[in-house]
Amino acid sequence: MAPRFDLQSHSTHSDGTLPAEEVVARAAEAGVELLALSDHDTISGVAEALEAGERLGVRVVTAVEISAVDDGASTPRELHILGYDIDHTLPRLAERLTEFLGDREQRTLRMAGALKEAGFELDETEIRQRIAAEQPIGRPHLAQAVLSAPANAARLQEEEIGDVGSLIRGYLIEGKAAFRMRETPTVAQAVEAIHEADGVAVWAHPFWDISDPDEVLKTVDRFKALGMDGVEVFYITHTREQTELLARRCTELGLLQTGSADFHGPDNRQFHSFLAFDTYGLEPQLGPIGAGA
Repeated sequence: MAPRFDLQSHSTHSDGTLPAEEVVARAAEAGVELLALSDHDTISGVAEALEAGERLGVRVVTAVEISAVDDGASTPRELHILGYDIDHTLPRLAERLTEFLGDREQRTLRMAGALKEAGFELDETEIRQRIAAEQPIGRPHLAQAVLSAPANAARLQEEEIGDVGSLIRGYLIEGKAAFRMRETPTVAQAVEAIHEADGVAVWAHPFWDISDPDEVLKTVDRFKALGMDGVEVFYITHTREQTELLARRCTELGLLQTGSADFHGPDNRQFHSFLAFDTYGLEPQLGPIGAGA
């Protein structure tokens, strides 16, 4: 039987609100036995999380979540690839992530410009601080910059935008006015980087990014051909039908089946609790990720 696991969480090293050590502490309090700190495009919090896990009795899996361009789709789109059991001490991995992070930063700055073109003012204090500290910046930081600028208050109230999530949904997702696509890495490059670091690659939250079940299954098949090792089958927003569909296809293809509640912090509207996902009676297939836990 699988341990009590939650294989995606985020700290202040990317777009979470708690330090890595506190993320692990919250996970321990919730009863998590196997945890992944999977900050976006960075492994800078991994050592801190490992130390905290050892002290608090939580097995922490070395991990990263890489934003990647699915250039094999009919229309290119951005998806997230999780890397587990990576050797976070490898210089080559750090080099690859630095390259990826640089593109993420430039994409974010392009979106900042687009928000200004749309008539918003931005309080860029935190963004400048994070860039100076060589910390990642992403859509949550842009959204907060808009929310923190007093000049936007009346417009935000009129558009019924009151938090980071609603600002992102209104302006910073595909199809919205201020969204801009990443240029690198591709999904294949992300998988390659994870494998170079002796890790396993897993497609994160498929139905968060794609709504059509047939398209999700076709994408699973394509990613299997690229060397993908698994799929995040169990996820906080996946329905029973979506979960069962993914589990069947992964069983057919021999892919790992992981899961998470995608913890970002206690005040996040949706991703605020550990273990807040359902396996619907199915047995996860964690493979090497769960070995020894």
